[in-house]
Amino acid sequence: MAESSSQNGHDNLGKRKAYNSESSSTAPIVADGEYVDGGEGSERRQIGLFSAVFIIFNRIIGTGVFATPSTILSLSGSVGLSLFMWIIGAVIAAAGMQVYIIWGTALPKNGGEKNYLEYLFRKPKFLITSVYAANGVLLAWAAGNSLVFGEYILRAANREPGRWTLRLVGFACITFALILHGTALKWGLRLQNFLGIFKILVLLFVIITGFVALGGHMKVEKPHNFSNAFEGTTASASSFCLSLYNVIWSYIGFSNVNYALSEVKNPARTIRIAGPLAIGVVTVLYMLANVAYFAGASKEEITSSGRLVAALLFRNVYGPRAERALSAIVALSALGNVLSVVQSSYNLDYFSFAHGERCRYSLKAESTRNLAGRASSHLVNYGARVVRSMPRWLVSVFVSEIINPQDRLFLTVADWAVCLIVIFALPPGDAYNFVINVISYPLSVINAAISFGIVYLAFHPYSDWPSVSLPAQLAAAFFGSANVFLFIVPLTRPPEGGEPYKSLPYWTHAVAGWAVFGLGFLYWVLWAHVIPRVGRYTLVRQEETGTDGLKRWVFRRVTL
Repeated sequence: MAESSSQNGHDNLGKRKAYNSESSSTAPIVADGEYVDGGEGSERRQIGLFSAVFIIFNRIIGTGVFATPSTILSLSGSVGLSLFMWIIGAVIAAAGMQVYIIWGTALPKNGGEKNYLEYLFRKPKFLITSVYAANGVLLAWAAGNSLVFGEYILRAANREPGRWTLRLVGFACITFALILHGTALKWGLRLQNFLGIFKILVLLFVIITGFVALGGHMKVEKPHNFSNAFEGTTASASSFCLSLYNVIWSYIGFSNVNYALSEVKNPARTIRIAGPLAIGVVTVLYMLANVAYFAGASKEEITSSGRLVAALLFRNVYGPRAERALSAIVALSALGNVLSVVQSSYNLDYFSFAHGERCRYSLKAESTRNLAGRASSHLVNYGARVVRSMPRWLVSVFVSEIINPQDRLFLTVADWAVCLIVIFALPPGDAYNFVINVISYPLSVINAAISFGIVYLAFHPYSDWPSVSLPAQLAAAFFGSANVFLFIVPLTRPPEGGEPYKSLPYWTHAVAGWAVFGLGFLYWVLWAHVIPRVGRYTLVRQEETGTDGLKRWVFRRVTL
């Protein structure tokens, strides 16, 4: 798959002009992962500007804004710096959006970071794809959201979230998502769609509650958090970095439309408008939500509330009974995010590891089997899987492809198993923060690579690389530098009182992040070298065009 950048894929890319803002949505495209002019596929670009904004918007808003403000305030030490951290996070997300706009304009096809990394790191063949595959397979994206669901639903039931009760409820949440998406995908998507809209309404209700609190209509004494906003500020690079992890976690998803660019109308123009617009709206909502929290609760209450800060706000403004009812509402919002993550995790992985299109070879499924310790003989005998169709607007909104039911169930079970390890193996007080940090750490490495890759290509461009303006290069350099900071600082010892975990060593997530990349490297050695030598064959990838107008890659074994 890395070969896609260095061989056939880039031969095709060189045959086209790079997308620009004046590009027609029906322009002939011959690069892999794109539509063939005049075929049925040319009619499949159905994602317009509004849908693209919704794709980004719906993925960004998850549990982060409900669960992380307490941690961010604890790490920053003051209300003023805590709010400022959200502004810094918005600036970083905006710079990151610019990076993905550049890449999406240059390579307007499905797949996201996989394509960009393959374009940059062309040799050794398949290495970068294998490393990226491990990152997608081995990280428990849904575990943190399941724990947030558990805490809020237990609060709604008036039960203390103890060590095992929280784990069991989290287990029930992730298992429900598995069963629903694995056996009744249509109903899973319907519920996911409903809860996706529902969580936006919850966030708006939190903001309205903040205005009520600012007006002095509270059940407790009104806090005065804004009178001396920067009192208690903590000056520590480690705390600053961890605060940014939590903020950036809440912004993850701004690149979501890049996974479906083959289905976007006039992708260059659409992504240039949709990305900044979505980031701007989310930033305003996030800032207003944090103002609401500080308007309705004291610093001490917020820092001691853990991930229940929204419930705390409701209790102080409306009373205990309202707190329980609204905690159930937030729990449903968290469930919607779990469903979205479970659905998108294997589908985004499938995009990434099956070259971003409908393919007859699922590298992701095989890599999962290998990394899970399955017999290596299954690796090359996996066989063809035919991707089934669904309405394209639904596919695009959820960034999904319907694959063979057995594969869909297997991929979901694999992600479910990793989530259970995190939920049950890690100390409950550290699990959520670990999930945030261990996902953010490898993502910082990837973002740094593709950001500085833009700067590198400005001086050493390939023949098919478009010209990038100086402001865009500066944005890429800034985003890359911010991400270098985010993956270097966690390796340094934090000051006393600034430890990220209660029980785990401070470096746990950094080591785990590099270990995931290391496992991807080991998989590459086995899959691309050892097994082909033993089996006396080589992997050859061939390009074909389906009746749907999509070009695809088929992997075949060629006997030596």
